[in-house]
Amino acid sequence: MNNSFSHLLLNWYQSNHRDLPWRKTKDPYLVWISEIMLQQTRIEAVKPYYERFIKRIPNIASLASIDENELLKLWEGLGYYNRARNLKKAAIKIMEEHNGIFPRTYEEIMKLPGIGEYTASAIASICFNELTPVVDGNVLRVFTRVRQDYRNVDEASTKKAIRRELEKIIPLESGDFNEALMELGETICLVGEPKCKECPLKDFCKAFKNNSWQDLPVKETKKEKKEKFYTVLLFIYKNKYALIQRKEEEMLSRLWQFPYLEKEMDEKKVINYLKKEHISYQSIKKDISYKHVFSHQIWHMQAYKIELNSYLEGYIWCTIKEMQEKYAIPSAFQPFLTSLCRK
Repeated sequence: MNNSFSHLLLNWYQSNHRDLPWRKTKDPYLVWISEIMLQQTRIEAVKPYYERFIKRIPNIASLASIDENELLKLWEGLGYYNRARNLKKAAIKIMEEHNGIFPRTYEEIMKLPGIGEYTASAIASICFNELTPVVDGNVLRVFTRVRQDYRNVDEASTKKAIRRELEKIIPLESGDFNEALMELGETICLVGEPKCKECPLKDFCKAFKNNSWQDLPVKETKKEKKEKFYTVLLFIYKNKYALIQRKEEEMLSRLWQFPYLEKEMDEKKVINYLKKEHISYQSIKKDISYKHVFSHQIWHMQAYKIELNSYLEGYIWCTIKEMQEKYAIPSAFQPFLTSLCRK
């Protein structure tokens, strides 16, 4: 890798990069929001969230002061909700320690909650021209294929070594260079079969020369996901529905969900449960089943609609409209809300 590599990459990026809303600005707040949203989430999925978020929360001060429930509702569907909570924590820190001005250096940006090396490098290079490279999955894939590098990219030592090598070649146009590497990974050097003939770096790429792209990057074998089974109870009374807030220490912390039991139950067992708990009901009907896949777990859920004779304590009771507008319900439970809407 040398100056010719950087030159080809930058020229390609200028002519081929996608028109994305967060690329039209050097405002660190806007770039920061986009980078956090793009973690673990596809670009096309992020676009409407980004535009809605920025319209409601246009600056650091408004982010620092927004109610957490409203913030999580804006984030609903993006997943990994701690990202949103850390945004608010970081905004509060910026207001308190930086007079509301986003810090301008990689080292200072790294001190903000929820920001790691990748995000700090992206903001510092794109907004402040700091010569600091980004190392994400796209960059690792491009780098290891170009170099035919068989080191395990899941190891921290490999990421650090690749970061050091990129530091040697990053040009003054550091922001464009970083975005170009990421763009190349997202559009050309794909996880599946890459579009090698369209790649500006094919003359540098050892994996292209040796047809070894399918072996790279080298990663650890993924562990099997743990499977769990739940029975979801859609309690209904007077056109209101029961929701409960998840505990602080649980996955999907403090988000809202329909009540559930941590076991697989048929209708007879649900009826026995209701009797045991002295829950008076008018009717029970088997509803939809749904499988939700997390990064490390698979939830198998079967729902039952249960018309009650009175409200139950320990829940909040709300209309469908209130659920849609006020309460952040994670994607795992959204299909049940959709089913209730079809009632």
